[in-house]
Amino acid sequence: MNKKTQKLGKLFLSTFQLSACTFGGGFVIIPLMRKKFVEELNWIEEQEMMDLTAIAQSSPGAIAVNASILVGYHVAGVAGALMTVLGTVLPPLSIISVISLFYQTFRDNMIVNFAMAGMLAGVAAVICDVVFTMGIRIFKQKRVLPLIILLGSFAAVRFFNVNIILIILICGAVGAANTFYQEKKEKGGGKNDLS
Repeated sequence: MNKKTQKLGKLFLSTFQLSACTFGGGFVIIPLMRKKFVEELNWIEEQEMMDLTAIAQSSPGAIAVNASILVGYHVAGVAGALMTVLGTVLPPLSIISVISLFYQTFRDNMIVNFAMAGMLAGVAAVICDVVFTMGIRIFKQKRVLPLIILLGSFAAVRFFNVNIILIILICGAVGAANTFYQEKKEKGGGKNDLS
């Protein structure tokens, strides 16, 4: 078996295991993907994982699937993206297919309801971990623009009920303008930046 085939197999198995053992959606699978691909396998840098996560969250569709596509493509191109999508989608598809056969029994079972309530607490803890782990990096960089965008976006959603699509578009425009400004300034030889 050549190296590329082994890498594709590892991508499939990694995303399959993560997806099969994750409860709570895309926000829960992101820290697990980070631990697997950044810390254990060293296939992706920390900053790259943050960038891929941001793209996955702002793209339409399930965050877990979007993130797996981006990670797979980053690691092994189109074949990697196909392997990671397959690995991410198969476990929930199989589980939902089985549950749908016994839906009435599961829905009315008190033990299942208690287990689901307990899992929700775990999901909340994992989401808090994601926020602290990835957010602390922004604060450590002591960059002004990301902090303004972070706090402004939070305030707009929480206190002013601004549509999330509008926030994504505005943040994308601000990010593009800042990148354009940085590139122009680097060509001009300046060192001060907004971010």
